[in-house]
Amino acid sequence: MEKKSDPQHLDVLAFARDAGHLQGEGALADWPRLAEEQHGDTLAAGAVLWQLTGRTLTPSGGADQIWLDLRASVRLPMQCQRCLTPVLDTVEAERSFRFVADEATAAALDDETEEDILVISRDFDALALVEDELILSLPLVPLHEVCPQAVPMSAVDPAFEEAAERPNPFGVLAGLKTGKPG
Repeated sequence: MEKKSDPQHLDVLAFARDAGHLQGEGALADWPRLAEEQHGDTLAAGAVLWQLTGRTLTPSGGADQIWLDLRASVRLPMQCQRCLTPVLDTVEAERSFRFVADEATAAALDDETEEDILVISRDFDALALVEDELILSLPLVPLHEVCPQAVPMSAVDPAFEEAAERPNPFGVLAGLKTGKPG
């Protein structure tokens, strides 16, 4: 009989010891914080695809380590920061998390290791973790590879050209210092 795991109420220890694997697909509307990041309604968002894999590692001379590997992706409409039109960007997250027994251990290990450390739980919301990781993986500056319309890359301001023609007041002062008229 196969054990069914609920990703919103995951027993991380049992999942890792059983080398569990879960995957799923959901509409962007089911992920409200991530859905807030989409721009406009002219491009349709893709489904959120996710995978979770549990594993244990036994370092030489140490206790078992509990790990959860996460992979997720979504095609999300965002605003191109060059041309300000919608761009469909693929957001991908791939991380591994090590679980420890308590907050004190997590805090101690967090300072001495580069691993992502979380506290183990028998009722862990792995889907919230998927959403968090996708939000953290959003591009800082979404851009088209090639914008669909020409983007002006210069600005013409008559006041700017006029300011360049005026004499530099510090040039006049420099002339006074050397005794030459400015």
